[in-house]
Amino acid sequence: MYKLEKSSTPLYIQLYEQIKEDIKNKNLTGKKLLSIRKMCQEYKLSKTTVESAYNQLYAEGYIESHPQKGYFVSEDIYKEFKKQKSNIKNKENPDKKYKYNFFPAQYSDDVFPKKLWSKLHNKIISSSNFGIYPNKQGDLGFRKQIAKYLESSRAVSCTEEQIVVCSGFSDSMFIIANILKEFTNTIGIEDPGYKVVQKVFQQVGYKIKSISISPQGVDLKQLEKSKSKLIYVTPSHQYPTGVTIPISNRIKLINWAIKNNSYIIEDDYDSELSYYNRPVPSLQGINNNQKVIYTGTFSKALSPALRVSYIVLPKELLKVYKEIFDFSFSGVPIDIQKTLELFIKEGFWDKHIRKMRTLNKKKHELMKKAIQTYLKESVKIVREGSGLAILIKPTVKIDMNMLQNLLEENQIKIYPVHFDSSLKDEVINIGFGCFKEEEITPAIESFSKIWYKTVL
Repeated sequence: MYKLEKSSTPLYIQLYEQIKEDIKNKNLTGKKLLSIRKMCQEYKLSKTTVESAYNQLYAEGYIESHPQKGYFVSEDIYKEFKKQKSNIKNKENPDKKYKYNFFPAQYSDDVFPKKLWSKLHNKIISSSNFGIYPNKQGDLGFRKQIAKYLESSRAVSCTEEQIVVCSGFSDSMFIIANILKEFTNTIGIEDPGYKVVQKVFQQVGYKIKSISISPQGVDLKQLEKSKSKLIYVTPSHQYPTGVTIPISNRIKLINWAIKNNSYIIEDDYDSELSYYNRPVPSLQGINNNQKVIYTGTFSKALSPALRVSYIVLPKELLKVYKEIFDFSFSGVPIDIQKTLELFIKEGFWDKHIRKMRTLNKKKHELMKKAIQTYLKESVKIVREGSGLAILIKPTVKIDMNMLQNLLEENQIKIYPVHFDSSLKDEVINIGFGCFKEEEITPAIESFSKIWYKTVL
C-alpha cells in the first residue's frame, strides 16, 4: 500500500516516488502494475494523477507499456539495480577529526580576513553584471592587478595579456601540458620534486626525465644530457630540499633554454613567505627572456580554499593557448576574481602579505624552538625559513609505521614528505600555519611523547 497525503508535494509525485522505491527495493521483475482505473479506485485519485505518475516512470524506463495488457516493471532495469547493489560498498568515511593536524599547507581559521573579504565581496556583487560571459583568460581588471603586483614584487616582466587565471596549481599544470604537447612529449622534473607535476604531465601523455638537485639547484649537466625540451623547476625555494638556484646558474638555465629552443616552467613556490631573507627575484624577469613560463598561486599567502592560480605565458605561446583553449573559460568564479582584484587594487594584498610574514615568522620560530626543546638531538631540521612547514629528519632509528599508527590512535596527524614528493628519505613535514600560536608548543610536546616510544 502506498501512503499518499496532502502536502506541498503533488500527489502524482508522491505516487511516482513510492512506486519507484518499490521497484528498486523489491523483487518486482515483470510484475504488472495496477491498471490506471483500479489505481484510481483503490487510492481515490484522479485519472490525470495516476497517468502522470505512470508516464514519468515510463519515461525513466522503470516500467514498460504492453499494448492491450497494461504496464509492467522493466526486467532489464531491475537487473541493473541488482548488479549495482551487489558491487557497491559503502566507503564513505567522514574526515577524521584530529587534536593536532600538522598539515603543511593550511592556515588556522582565524587568519583569513573574513570581514574585509565580505565587505569587498558585497561591493562586487552589487556592482557587477552577472548576465554576461567573462573573459576566457580571466577578468581583465584582475589580470592587470596581478601583472602590477608581479612586476613590483617578483620582478616578473609581463602584461595582462600574457596572464591566464587558473583554478589551482594542478589546473595551471594541465593547461601548460596541453599547450606544449605538440612541441614536446618529454619533461624534465626536479628529483626529488613535487609529485603533482609528474602526475599531471603523465596523464597528458608526457615521458618524465628526473633531473637531480645539487646544492646549486637543478643539475645543468644532467639536464643537457637528458635532451629534454621542457624543465619544471622551483628556483626560489626548491621543494622539498629548500635549495635556491644562485644567479649564475639561473643565467645558465636560461641560456640552456635559448640555445636549445626549450622552455622552463618556473613554479614560484613559497616566494611570498620568506622569513630570513627578501624574496629572490623571479627567473622569468632575467634578461627579458621569453623562455620561462611563470606560475604562481594565492593559496599559500591568502587561502588554499579559493583555488586561484595564474600562468604568465611567453608571448609566442599565447597564440597556441588561444587555439587550444578557445572553448574554455577560467574555472575561477567571476565574483572571486573581482573581489581579489579589489583586494589588490586597494592595497589590502600588500598589507596582508606583510601581516602574514610577521605572523608566520612568529609561528615558525615557536615551532622551531618547540622542536629543539622536545625532540632535541633526535631530529635534524633540513628545511626551514619559508612557507608554512618545517622539514625534519630523524637522526635516530624510528619505526615509522609504528609512529604513524600510535599518532593516529592519539588523534595526531603527520605528513611524511613522500606523500606529495618523490623524496624517499624518512623526512616529515611539520606544518605550523594550521595552528594558533598558543597551540604550537603543546602540539609538539604531544607529538614528542609518542615519537620517543618508537625509537628503536
